[in-house]
Amino acid sequence: MTQDVKEIFGTPGGTPPAPAALAAKVRTLAPSMTRSMQRVAEAVAGDPAGCAALTVTGLAELTGTSEATVVRTARLLGYPGYRDLRLALAGLAAQQQSGRAPAITTDIAVDDPIADVVTKLAYDEQQTLADTAAGLDTVQLGAAVTAAAAARRIDVYGIGASGLVAQDLTQKLLRIGLIAHGHSDPHLAVTNAVQLRAGDLAIAITHSGSTGDVIEPLRVAFERGATTVAITGRPNSAVTQYADHVLTTSTSRESELRPAAMSSRTSQLLVVDCLFVGVAQRTYDTAGPALAASYEALAHRHR
Repeated sequence: MTQDVKEIFGTPGGTPPAPAALAAKVRTLAPSMTRSMQRVAEAVAGDPAGCAALTVTGLAELTGTSEATVVRTARLLGYPGYRDLRLALAGLAAQQQSGRAPAITTDIAVDDPIADVVTKLAYDEQQTLADTAAGLDTVQLGAAVTAAAAARRIDVYGIGASGLVAQDLTQKLLRIGLIAHGHSDPHLAVTNAVQLRAGDLAIAITHSGSTGDVIEPLRVAFERGATTVAITGRPNSAVTQYADHVLTTSTSRESELRPAAMSSRTSQLLVVDCLFVGVAQRTYDTAGPALAASYEALAHRHR
């Protein structure tokens, strides 16, 4: 029996994603797949009931790929083998047939009424958040929380829309008494990164995972011995090679009137909020009084 055929029957151990997380994983991982694997992923997400009825050979023929490609796609989506993927597809199909409201088409046309724009964007934001929550690795998140709670100093790197998220996280960390610096200037980011060492934390935020101005300071921090975290929509991208912990975000499909920066920012904000709340919980003895002091200091400005 060949290795590819053995893989079809799966491998013991591991916990496959729940059926509800399958569509989210397809949306998150498809952009980083090969074109042949994308065809398999799009097929199972588009027609889970139909694909659940197919053998591995049948799905390979349907998508114009090979059995090995089908198995590799299943494994990339988090399933030990094709058998486990079929079970998830059957579960997803059952959920879809249980009376759930049909999906809203989120493509926004130039002549859409503003009420339709609101409905489509609200649905799209909701889907992006749900996908991010379903795909977020809580073990990696917990490790990042532990590192942040114990860090002597935290540097956060981000450019453009990701830079706004970096500023948001930095401001939150400062309000609970942590020493945090947000850098959107690539030169300042690098010159600050060289000062980091073991016991410090560097966080890079980049949806594409290939932004050089964010990768470079993270690489420097990594080489200096700091703990590093990458928040990215591409879990196999260049930034992750310098990350001790990777937090994956999701994004909706990009359109002409809704560039990737909008939807990626939504998922990034959810991840940094999860990170912040986890740190605040872990350091509550000091974070609680610090938050109370910051609220009191600003209270007169809101009267």
